[in-house]
Amino acid sequence: MAQAGEAIERTIESGVVSRIVNDVYQLCRPDDSGTLADYIPELAAAQPDSFALCLATADGRIYGTGDLDVSFTIQSISKPFTYALALADRGTEFVDARIDVEPSGEAFNEISLDPVTERPRNPMINAGAITAASMITGGDPAERFERIRRCYSRFAGRELSMNEAVYASEARTGFRNRAIGYMLRSFGIIDSDPDEAVDRYFRQCSLDVTCRDLALMAATLANNGRNPVTGERALSAALTERVLSVMTTCGMYNAAGDWVTSVGLPAKSGVGGGIVAVLPGQIGIAVYSPRLDAHGNSVRGVAACRELSQRLELHFLHVTRAARTAIRAGYSVAEVPSRLRRTTDEIAVLAEHGHRARVYELHGDLLFAGAESAVRTIEAQAGELEALVVDLRRVGEVSAIAVRMIDDLQTELAAIGVRVALVDPDAKLGHVVSSLDPDDPRGRVFIDRDTATEWCEDIVLERHRAGDEPVCTSIAIEDHPALAALEDGDRVELAKEFEVRTFARGEVIARRGSARSGLYLILEGRVRITFEGSDRRTHRLVSLSSGMSFGEIPMLVGTPFVNEARAESGVRVAVLKPARFDQLTSRAPQLKLALLERLAAGAYAQMDAAVRAIAVRGGDY
Repeated sequence: MAQAGEAIERTIESGVVSRIVNDVYQLCRPDDSGTLADYIPELAAAQPDSFALCLATADGRIYGTGDLDVSFTIQSISKPFTYALALADRGTEFVDARIDVEPSGEAFNEISLDPVTERPRNPMINAGAITAASMITGGDPAERFERIRRCYSRFAGRELSMNEAVYASEARTGFRNRAIGYMLRSFGIIDSDPDEAVDRYFRQCSLDVTCRDLALMAATLANNGRNPVTGERALSAALTERVLSVMTTCGMYNAAGDWVTSVGLPAKSGVGGGIVAVLPGQIGIAVYSPRLDAHGNSVRGVAACRELSQRLELHFLHVTRAARTAIRAGYSVAEVPSRLRRTTDEIAVLAEHGHRARVYELHGDLLFAGAESAVRTIEAQAGELEALVVDLRRVGEVSAIAVRMIDDLQTELAAIGVRVALVDPDAKLGHVVSSLDPDDPRGRVFIDRDTATEWCEDIVLERHRAGDEPVCTSIAIEDHPALAALEDGDRVELAKEFEVRTFARGEVIARRGSARSGLYLILEGRVRITFEGSDRRTHRLVSLSSGMSFGEIPMLVGTPFVNEARAESGVRVAVLKPARFDQLTSRAPQLKLALLERLAAGAYAQMDAAVRAIAVRGGDY
């Protein structure tokens, strides 16, 4: 843990989420209504226009803007954290016997107890907070306060220190709180020196924090009591749940009902101008702006939290499944190529530069936390990318903020030259049209991942293929790789055994289940080999282009075609009929052997590509 005045490594993130935070900041900034707290003289000296907004995720990412590092005293935001320490020190039964957990409907500094239970109504008003402060264990007053300071520091991830000037101001003018202390002592709620308890309360309220500190303290509560940056356990999971429950019903004093309705987050405010809010499992929010409303809450702070809750869909009663990492798998086209079988030269280019094109498969409900995780991961790779595919086929619910974040990400990447495509056959992001314009930030939309991967490969090849390297689109029989290893005379002789045929785009060349009809050498165009999946849809097994072949297995084994071969474009093939193939055994065995060796090499290349795909995405097979 960092020492007092030192900063731990808590980098403010940039990108899509930061822009959302900044938008909310700019929206709320012009509001200069409200007044400074003046019942504590030192608080009246605060800079009234100071404003900071910070958001920290439950895995420790921080987004913020404004006066993030301006120090101010924690004031009443201290109350849930001291209450947490009292629960840890004394146990829930002991604490419940002295502090209720009901909303009061009264001012936070009211000198009163519940008329029925004769206890403070909750730990978020001053009577309950002073009672909680009296319960902290330790050998002497100094040790008891030091335990409070260390507790807060564990939540913040750095050593916090007390503002002596504010403490002196509170101690000099805190007569109302002393009256509350003596009332508590007279009713037997406090069984120790009330002056010591009130003094400890003054000290805890006088600890200096920044908006960034509060965001991480809130994120620690969101992370079930474990600081997401330091990894230190600040509070048990069970007590974290209890503290958040009380913050939900009582944290915003007699404005708690409006807060829960409009913001819907456990929260706590302080007259120093701070507000913290928590969405369990996802994020912590902190705002600092010292102008207060009639309830003693920061005017800008309430407005900023309300706007963030609406934009990010954070209301804790929004019905969703638990947030989780949205990325199911991520890989480059070098690791998992498309099912288009490439030439040797193309494979070499993709092996060297394929890391510049990546595919990310998302799954589950895509809410803010999942979208933030996905966007963050992709943004971290953006500088190395030339093409990107986001596969949404396994995604369930997609929130409006997730749609916006993915759209913003596409625009962001397009601006730096990264081409983006979606695999979204159900239009979950609302993209019902696929743009063919390479400069359109909306990008392409595909119905399957394999075609999108091929699109990525084409972009990489277009940018990295040698400029003087010809793209092979049409070859003669004699130049087909299957005959390339033969002597010139043998190659010419074997070429005569083949018959050239043409097929129109979409025409079936060999049907599934049909008898062997020949060895096919592709001279021009592309042939798609397909199969019917369990979903009764036709899927591509592989696409073959000029210089490649198919039909080898039926020819060698004599079995029917297992899959269907169809012309993907206009196709010209050379066909070695079964009778001629069989006759080569007796007429020219050396030619047949050479041909089989070349075919075996091609089959090995195809198998290697399949094995690499399974190694990366084995869960799909």
